[in-house]
Amino acid sequence: MALPPTPPTRQLVDDRTLKFLLSVDEGLETESVVIPMPHRTGRFSRTLCVSSQVGCAMGCTFCETGQMGLMRSLTVREIVQQLHVARFGLTHPFPDETRTPTGGFDITNIVFMGMGEPMDNLDAVLQAVRILCDMNGPAIGCSRVTISTVGRIEGIRRLGEFIQQHGFRRVGLAISLNAPNDEIRSSIMPINRSEPLAALRQAMTDFPKRPTSALCAEYVLIPGVNDRPEHADEVCQFLRGIRCSLNVIPYNPRRESPWPAPADETVDAFVARAIANGQFTKRRRTKGRTAMAACGQLGNERVRKRKFVDLSTPGP
Repeated sequence: MALPPTPPTRQLVDDRTLKFLLSVDEGLETESVVIPMPHRTGRFSRTLCVSSQVGCAMGCTFCETGQMGLMRSLTVREIVQQLHVARFGLTHPFPDETRTPTGGFDITNIVFMGMGEPMDNLDAVLQAVRILCDMNGPAIGCSRVTISTVGRIEGIRRLGEFIQQHGFRRVGLAISLNAPNDEIRSSIMPINRSEPLAALRQAMTDFPKRPTSALCAEYVLIPGVNDRPEHADEVCQFLRGIRCSLNVIPYNPRRESPWPAPADETVDAFVARAIANGQFTKRRRTKGRTAMAACGQLGNERVRKRKFVDLSTPGP
């Protein structure tokens, strides 16, 4: 008999985007986001943005989670639990939407883009993917699972090996690029100092892809940092020859952010410039910003900068 889902400690709603928090040991919390996907029929399905760690060690200056430091990695159970709670354990605040037979959310997509760097907890993440994609279990289609990374070269290589196993070929990879050159990227993403763009590009080129698949390059557009027309040209030059979608994400200010959100005109101009360069480009629509649920906003300000000590996770 299945155990009932652990109730969330909090639910925060911005429009139709919902963030929920789950307690783990040591007084820590995970944060997950249920993101609406409207359909032409008027119904909604949902993407679940899951966390792989509490906090993050990467220290990206634009990211709220990066300001926390890394508390610990999540177990396989704690990762999968986020889907179980999203489907069965939340208070559903939208009476006009499609629900599961138990009254929960219809989760159709999983993105590992929540708190943490998935490649730094890859054993647990890949085992969680196996469970999430099990057709006798959660039954999330592999083509609807995407793992994001700041650019961990070894993790990209290991994921490439994993997706060559039978049944996992369609798992997606997203790269947080966020800069047109090494100088800018190193200033906002410390990982670039040890794993610069040339190495990242080689890893993206070597990543095994099906003929009809593409990588996703995520580009957080930060005012005055990486948003100039020539930056768009540089990014497109970097991506040239790689089958890739460029996903432009307007910056969502973290707490005590030195930057505001970009103007819509700036975002639209950057996207248009990239398209003019021949790069397939999309703009991600902002969802959940006022609930600190948007991209780059997850994290607990009360535990910022606590130091991660033990690299191991608790028992399963």
